[in-house]
Amino acid sequence: MEKIKVAIVGSTGYGGVELIRFLLGHPRVEIASVISASSAGAPITEGFPHLSNLVTRPLDGVDPREIAEKADVVFTATPSGVSGKLVPQLLAAGLRVIDLSGDFRIKDGAVYETWYKHEAPEAGLLEKAVYGLSEVNGAQVKGAELISNPGCYPTATLLGLIPVLREGWIDPGSIIIDAKSGVSGAGRGTSLITHYAEINENLKVYKVNKHQHIPEIEQCLSEVAGEAVTVTFTTHLTPMTRGIMSTIYAGLTGTYTEENLVELYRQYYEGKPFVRIRESGKWPATKEVFGSNYCDIGFAADPRTGRLTIISVIDNVVKGAAGQAIQNLNLMMGWDETLGLQLSPVYP
Repeated sequence: MEKIKVAIVGSTGYGGVELIRFLLGHPRVEIASVISASSAGAPITEGFPHLSNLVTRPLDGVDPREIAEKADVVFTATPSGVSGKLVPQLLAAGLRVIDLSGDFRIKDGAVYETWYKHEAPEAGLLEKAVYGLSEVNGAQVKGAELISNPGCYPTATLLGLIPVLREGWIDPGSIIIDAKSGVSGAGRGTSLITHYAEINENLKVYKVNKHQHIPEIEQCLSEVAGEAVTVTFTTHLTPMTRGIMSTIYAGLTGTYTEENLVELYRQYYEGKPFVRIRESGKWPATKEVFGSNYCDIGFAADPRTGRLTIISVIDNVVKGAAGQAIQNLNLMMGWDETLGLQLSPVYP
């Protein structure tokens, strides 16, 4: 079976290392280059001994021409502000790009600059980039040259909200999102907020009303609703390594039972193998998707208050980053979207 060659820019971050883990088992992919601007020339095993005997080539530097000589597709798992400058060079070199950084998620450059505090990429590239929420935009991803991989919080939140918003079953002005993430979402760099003594046996709220994923969520929900949607979105850091739980509250526009919701969501996600809908009265936990590309969703409809609670869980490093990026690669290439991703969650 013919394989395509891929490169990973940002191979020494959690997202990059997770890309390596899954791509090593992908039947149609060869990892041609692992790249790090800060560690070029060193073996990746210096920082990640668990890759011993699995990745033996030294880390390459960031040179678009050299990358194009080795690879057909490149994943950019870089900090925001870096990909915006690098991706145009990669595209000019003839590469297809799947960007995990967030630089191409927001279509309005001014909005991007307000929230991300970086200069926005060129407007034409923002327009060209396909927002790779795989279960929703799979048709647009197919054959695309530039895919913007969604953020981890938006993935869990949007997959939980879109079906019911699309059907008009909730009031778009009533959405409140209470989201919690494991510390790997903060990246590998050390900081006070992720210091063991600070986060162990602790629960921290952060970036209240200021999280950069807010405009991404609102942009997508507004497209679905056909009107401007604003949300209240609060994030928390939890003392666990992986996982996101997005607990979403919204006012119902009619009388809908949990059985109605289960039926609606199962119809909407029919044929989408990585979204699993729980039975009425059953709610998912982060441990049940750990290490996998699944998003599990459950519901609680309250006739007393007229409000709906949606619980959506993912592994932030997989479905929220590397796994969805590989799912988008599969869709981009016209392959079965489950290739290389058919791993069950790690349990216990």
